[in-house]
Amino acid sequence: MRITIYTRNNCVQCHATKRAMESRGFAFEMVNVDHVPEAADKLRAMGFRQLPVVVAGDISWSGFRPDMINRLHTAPRVASA
Repeated sequence: MRITIYTRNNCVQCHATKRAMESRGFAFEMVNVDHVPEAADKLRAMGFRQLPVVVAGDISWSGFRPDMINRLHTAPRVASA
């Protein structure tokens, strides 16, 4: 499962999400919307108004959500081709 965390500079919840993901051993890609402004437009179009936004396969959420991060351990894993 591919995990992407959309973040921005000086975002406390973003840093907490990154640390929680790292402590649970998840591999992820970070996209900083301060550096990639079109990513912010994409997130707004998806209905998100708060960072971080985590997209993990078919699951997505915004804000620091340890409960959702913990659910990723039980989410079905899809092998990459």
